[in-house]
Amino acid sequence: MRSASTEHPSSERPQRPDVPTGVARNTPLMTLDRVPWSDIQDSTGSATAIPLLLNGIAWGDADTARSALGDLRKRICQFGFVVEQATAATVPFLWELAKLPQVTCRPQIIQLLKNIADARQWESIAAAYPKLLNRRENPVVWERAARQAVRARRGELGRLLADQDTEIARATTELARSLGA
Repeated sequence: MRSASTEHPSSERPQRPDVPTGVARNTPLMTLDRVPWSDIQDSTGSATAIPLLLNGIAWGDADTARSALGDLRKRICQFGFVVEQATAATVPFLWELAKLPQVTCRPQIIQLLKNIADARQWESIAAAYPKLLNRRENPVVWERAARQAVRARRGELGRLLADQDTEIARATTELARSLGA
């Protein structure tokens, strides 16, 4: 298991790309710097790249957003079912991106939220190998926190279900089923 890195001072933060002219600067992504990304881990090690990927999804063109989401998925929900320490911290931003009309990959973001809500890989392993629960880094705790982070925002499903885009409505219906909503 990996340990959270303490090599980077907390004052080091990834640079946020400039927000396009005419776009409200009150986006929830403005709070990315409140998360200690350098102190938590994703599948590649330090989670410091996550804010850049989230910004790429929010402000990039369709190709940039799709690529950033693919990279983010590999970092926080590998194979569609293995969550990491940084997953729970990332979930609120995914919910916000799913609601932003300028985001080009909203159905895929909702599908990622569904994958996180369904994740039970670490719990399954711990059932067979209970010693996993005794480790300093407990991925079962990460998995439960990630699922809870998705469930905490389920009140926003109605808005997404009402979206005119049929792909978004379909993905949201699947997420709602996973959440028992």
